[in-house]
Amino acid sequence: MSRRRLLEILETGLAAVDGETCTARSAAARGGTGSFDLIAIGKSACAMTRGLLRVRGPELQRGLIITRRGYGDPALGADGRLRMLESGHPVPDQSSLDSGSELLAFVHGIETGRAVICLISGGASSLVEVLPAGVGLAELERANRWLLASGLDIRSVNAVRRRLSRIKGGGLASALSGHRVTACYISDVPGDDPADIGSGLLSPSAAALPGDLPDWLTAVLEPSPADVPAGATVEHRVVADLGQALAACDKAARAAGFRVVRHETRLQGDPEQAAGRIVDAVDEAGAGPATVHLWGGETTPKLPPEPGRGGRNQHLALCCARRIAGRIGLSILCAATDGSDGNSSDAGGLVDGGTIARGEAAGFDPARSLARADAGAFLEASGDLISTGPTGTNVTDLVIGLNAGSR
Repeated sequence: MSRRRLLEILETGLAAVDGETCTARSAAARGGTGSFDLIAIGKSACAMTRGLLRVRGPELQRGLIITRRGYGDPALGADGRLRMLESGHPVPDQSSLDSGSELLAFVHGIETGRAVICLISGGASSLVEVLPAGVGLAELERANRWLLASGLDIRSVNAVRRRLSRIKGGGLASALSGHRVTACYISDVPGDDPADIGSGLLSPSAAALPGDLPDWLTAVLEPSPADVPAGATVEHRVVADLGQALAACDKAARAAGFRVVRHETRLQGDPEQAAGRIVDAVDEAGAGPATVHLWGGETTPKLPPEPGRGGRNQHLALCCARRIAGRIGLSILCAATDGSDGNSSDAGGLVDGGTIARGEAAGFDPARSLARADAGAFLEASGDLISTGPTGTNVTDLVIGLNAGSR
């Protein structure tokens, strides 16, 4: 019963930030008439496109959609006005460069003065790229693999990505010079800054590089942020963010009869340390009323050279499971709101006091699984994976903890 309740709360939170619903609502509220061209990039690109077309479909002239491989929508692909590309994620590949070339060709084909609507969501940093002179695909892949394993936060990661790109850091806005641009975002970054969402395709940033980068990486980076030529004037709109998802989870938990504690500090940093803070909060002293705890954010685990199956949410869930092993009444859900966690197609894990025993009975060692970044294999064996499929949104991660108390 407790596990089902947590999944229901998660589903409510995801529904509140559904890309189609939120984009349609924003388009209806802001109005707008006249023909436009469309650029949609990110893991939520198809959902956002459906929402926009629900309100302004007849006005669309032509559009380009770039999304993660496996996240495409055949119905949109069948629309003769739209071209849909599926590309590499979380590590950019040749399809990312091909998508970058097609993006620039599409931009150059926009009629003078025509309005452009851009729909941007998480994943855009990997899905489309145009490299500066002297940098090739091998350097791009190596850099991104290092960044994903480094434990750096998203702002630091994006600072590096911008130095390896001609379209990030406002480069796309520069290419769109002369057009009226409206940008709608689903935010997966702290502060919802358009300069950080998708590494700022439409927003320049002066963020400094993190320290202690390897020499081979600094050798291929621009020595300082390139001067981005003045580009289009962009109206920025955030249509969905983490706060909306947490508010919906809060409301759903209270409606189900739980006391709710919403933690405003975003989760970040080392997952083992984050697990300690989560379990300490959930494991309140005494046998009080059943309480749901809510967090958002993302941890940044450091990965071994050849990581196993999973991602930061599965890793965090297994760290939590070790701390609540053998306990009755404690459950913790960790999920990526886009439905894919790390290199797996699972969203995360939902663990309880029996998780470790179930996994060990299947022959898995939790410490070894964590050391190998292979939490997904452990959680599959324990029966604690969460699989949602693509959700149509991406507002970073949700963690929902339950102390059943005396209920």
